[in-house]
Amino acid sequence: MSRPVYLVDGARTPFLKARGRPGPFTPVDLAVQCGRPLLMRQPFAPTAFDLVLLGCVNVLQDEMNPARVAALRLGLGEDQVAWTVQINCGSGMQSIDTAYRYIRSGSHEMILAGGAEALSHAPLIYSREATEWFGGMAQAKGPLDKAQKLSEIRPNFFSPVIGLERGLTDPITALNMGQTAEVLAHRFGIDRTTADAYAVESHKRLAAAQESGGLKGEVLPAFDRDGMAYERDDGVRPDSSIEKLARLDPAFEKPFGKVTPGNSSQITDGASWVIVASETAVEAHGLTPIARIVDSDWAALDPAIMGLGPVLAATPLAQRHGLTCDDIDLWEINEAFAAQVLACLAAWQNEEFCREVLGYDEPFGRIDRDRLNVDGGAIGLGHPVGTSGNRIVLHLANAMRAGGHRRGIATECIGGGLGGAMLLEAA
Repeated sequence: MSRPVYLVDGARTPFLKARGRPGPFTPVDLAVQCGRPLLMRQPFAPTAFDLVLLGCVNVLQDEMNPARVAALRLGLGEDQVAWTVQINCGSGMQSIDTAYRYIRSGSHEMILAGGAEALSHAPLIYSREATEWFGGMAQAKGPLDKAQKLSEIRPNFFSPVIGLERGLTDPITALNMGQTAEVLAHRFGIDRTTADAYAVESHKRLAAAQESGGLKGEVLPAFDRDGMAYERDDGVRPDSSIEKLARLDPAFEKPFGKVTPGNSSQITDGASWVIVASETAVEAHGLTPIARIVDSDWAALDPAIMGLGPVLAATPLAQRHGLTCDDIDLWEINEAFAAQVLACLAAWQNEEFCREVLGYDEPFGRIDRDRLNVDGGAIGLGHPVGTSGNRIVLHLANAMRAGGHRRGIATECIGGGLGGAMLLEAA
């Protein structure tokens, strides 16, 4: 049994840049902030969902299984099944993909699928040596034993590292994500100026979308406990320029690296939800779909070149449906790093790569910039890891509808050497 599956609505919070301290919202706070108004504008009761799925990578100790916590806070009912998805950067897309497959099979009718991440709340982690010392101190018996343990204390025991730094380092290759982008820049000849130019364009496109109202209805304001309203993605720099970015030092491979803080995605907090429904649910509730989910694909590759994940996931997806590069009207590629996105574009145009890796007799094709990330991407607005895959699918659907486009692919690289892609068609 294979049934049509639709995206009928969705919303996200503004993406808020981390600024050296915990931000105003936890992952569940963010999920509730955009989830509540999204549900309020629906013609059905919040309890109508069969399942709630939420991508989240940095789960906080006070919000274990944030999908369930969010579902309860959103008033979806005590009997609402909800579980959390974790596949690094692909978590938000995986929530949609799981919903799509459940509904396609006939086991579910309507699912709330999302992603939420508060990277500013990433914990501080003590070294193993420090942790063992704290444990020994807690088990010390009597004054002499405690005095002995105190004599073993070292100043570096009180110098924890940010958990995010560890989380963004691949445990197999020992490369952090920025270094994997440097590998791709080297292999595909991506120079610093080209990467900076791409980053500038990302900021300007997002700023233009904000000013034109192109994100209206998709980005909903969030309100903190003090009543402060957050209405826009606040990491965007509309005055960015190649000259300004050229002053920044390489972040990972000094002095000649191509990846800098200016042409990388920002560390950000944000959440996104989409409503995924069957044709039966669409008709029963009088819903108007914004897109149809046609198919999805996941790929794996060497973690050292994880940034090519979009190429290995999106190309087989297009092949399976007999589509060429030119048949795809819009693309959303998550901008982990400018060099990484540019390497993907270069790979699709490289005859040797396409023949040996993708099995094409000729290059897959050129993706023009007027078809790619038309309203900017993660370089301008940020990359809350568990959320981004959800956001790019939602925005692709909205951009297709706004421009009258027929087909689009949303795709992303995933830490650990994975890639995910989803094919949408106009509803």
